[in-house]
Formats: sequence, structure tokens, C-alpha cells
Amino acid sequence: MLKTSSIEENLRAVVGPHNLRTASAADAVSGVLPQFVAEPDDEHQLASVLSLANEAGIAVLPRGGATKLDWGNPPKKADLILSTARLNRIVEHAWADLTVTVEAGCTLRSLQNALAQYGQRLAFDGLWPERATIGGVLSTNDSGALRLRFGALRDLIIGVTIALPDGTLASSGGKVVKNVAGYDLPKLVTGAFGTLGVITRAVFRLHPLPRAAKTFSFTAENLPAMQQHILAIQDSQLAHTSLQIRCAAGEFPAADILFEATDAGLAAQESQLRKLLSSARVEQSLENSWNARQDLWNSLTNNTLLAKISLLPTDIAKTLEFLKTLDASRKTDWQIVLQATGIGTLRLEADPAQLSATVELLRSELQSRSGALFLLRRPPELNSIDAWGNAGDSVSLMRAVKHQLDPKNTLNPGRFVGRI
Repeated sequence: MLKTSSIEENLRAVVGPHNLRTASAADAVSGVLPQFVAEPDDEHQLASVLSLANEAGIAVLPRGGATKLDWGNPPKKADLILSTARLNRIVEHAWADLTVTVEAGCTLRSLQNALAQYGQRLAFDGLWPERATIGGVLSTNDSGALRLRFGALRDLIIGVTIALPDGTLASSGGKVVKNVAGYDLPKLVTGAFGTLGVITRAVFRLHPLPRAAKTFSFTAENLPAMQQHILAIQDSQLAHTSLQIRCAAGEFPAADILFEATDAGLAAQESQLRKLLSSARVEQSLENSWNARQDLWNSLTNNTLLAKISLLPTDIAKTLEFLKTLDASRKTDWQIVLQATGIGTLRLEADPAQLSATVELLRSELQSRSGALFLLRRPPELNSIDAWGNAGDSVSLMRAVKHQLDPKNTLNPGRFVGRI
């Protein structure tokens, strides 16, 4: 246990008596309970708190909306939760330049609602937008179906400010889309799981809201046929925004495609789609088809595991065929939502011992074809399994960057690739 008296006194002196509290059971991260939760009022207070923690040698876990705290490996140590809840302002919306500067604690839904008043959006569809914060989605590199058209967060972020463990507020990038000068800090911290610094604000490039949108769904009798449909769409002149495949044990695969355009443009796209998929049944469907990835998180039990997988688009059918063997030979139920880019979310249901063997088998299968499996949510019995698996030669470089920016290993120790 920490010698809390002097640390608590110093932290209260920075954030005030009402912005520091003793952690409760609800603040535990993968079963590890910190001692304090601090909620600074601004990024300067946050940097000061981080500096105090760094000097005292206590481990800090940044937290936004707490929607993805169980992603990654369990922390080796957790003393202080550093919350960005009060850093929730939209600092500047340069609507004429299609850019926005927003603090890390702002929720995705709040940002999108504000941008929509100007007919604009951050072209990103993360999980739980009403609770997920900008800093959290950047740190975990979450992305949904819009990635096919607009790219990942690394393609949308153009500037960032982070608090380093020594208390420095470091900024990189700018407020114009073509700013390419300096060290590429925005891309470095995106997906770093808060191990290099605490994101306090970010600058994004924006896109106009679509004038109209339609979603169509289609099914296939077998997996090779679905693979052909997906590749045909990707190789066509269709200007689709999103394309995903939904499949579950014992069911035929289904797919959804989203078009965004004018009414005339949508009619033309629909006509082309029906000609291209003349052998498939194509029907207009509701927009809630795009909630399928988030729906995988419903009704979680101790027998539920969720993972992010990546594979080559040409291996979609092979991977789904492999999954079909799991429910037959290993008594493992499964569901998957897979984007046409080859990135997807997989849900597995089995007893924990069986899940452990299944993860090992599936990870090996994916890696043999240049794919990967990353654990998002798992039963506590599986916490010893590395969330990322074998990261290869990149770990040494990641460790070097970590040592450069966080030499005392203050931030999220053990949570990232290679248990950095």
C-alpha cells in the first residue's frame, strides 16, 4: 500500500478537495483496485497531477468514459485513476476549414451533435458514443464501419496535445488539414492505450453530413459465395460508404452496404448494386444494421469473450469456415461482425478453459495467414493470456519509445503490447 497521507495532501492541493476521492470497487480495472480517483478541471491541473504521481513513483491509469477499461492486458499496478471527465469542452470549431479542436473528455455523441448543427461530422462510428470520450477512442484506436470510406482515426486526427509523465504539455500537428511539419505525435498516441502520455485535446478534420443515406442487406447460400459478392463490390465502381458481414454459428452469412449521396445518386447506386448482385436477394434495410458490432456486447457472462481480429479480405471465407469448425469440434458458440477491410469483432461463448484453448488455436490460424487476434473482453480466468499475442520485432521499438516518453513506467504499466 502507498503512504497515502502526503500524496493525498499534494494531490488535493492541485485539484481541490472536491476533485479527489478514494477509489471504490466500481473503479477497479480488470480486478486491480487503485487508491485514488482524480478529476482535474483542466489540462494544466492534469499535467500537474501526473507530474506528482510520476515523482512519487505511483502508477497512473487514464480514464475517459470507462467504456473500454477492460481492453488490453490487466495493469501490473494501479494507484491513481486520472479522469478526463471535466475536460469536456469543444475548444474551437473552424467550420469553414472543416476542423474541430476538442478536449479529451468530450463524449463522441456531444461532439457529433454540436457539429451536426453546421451540417458536419467527425466521420467515425465508435462504440457507445453517448459515453465514449474522444481521448478514450483515440487511445484504443476504436473504429467502425465508416473506416472503409473515411479511414481510421489516424487518418482523421491532425493535431494533439498530451500530458507527459514529467508534467510537460506537448503539442504536435495543427488546425489545418495539410499541416505535416514536426514529429507525428497524433499518430503515435493513437492506439497506444495511454502508455505514452495522457491525451488532453485533439484536432480533427471533418466531413459534411450526407444529404441522404440508404442501407441494403443481402445474404448468400454459402461462405464462398459471400466472399465473391464482397470482392465484386470492392472491385466495382460503387461509391459505398460501409460494407460489413454478419455471421453466427449455424446461420447463413449476411451483409450490409451503406450508400450516402443525393436521392438521385442513391437510386443510381441501388440500380448498380442489384445488377452486380443479380444472383443474390438484395433488400433495403434499417440503419440499425450498423449497430450489429455493438450488439455483440449485450448480455455478457463469465463464458463470453470478445476479440478484435484482422485478416486479409481475400481470407474472409477461409476464416469463417474455420470458425464453423469451432462449434462442432470444440463446443464454442460464435458470432462475428466483419468489415470488408478485414477488421472485425468476434464473440465466443464457452467455458473459460475451452475459451483459452480456442483463442490459442484461432490466433495461430490467423497469424499463419498474416492476420491477428486482440482480446477486448475476457473472463478473469483468462487474464494471464497476453491480449495482443506475439507482436514480433516491433516490441523493441515500442519499448524504446515508451522509455523515452515514460522512463519510470508511470502510465498504464503492463497494459500494452508485450506487457509494456
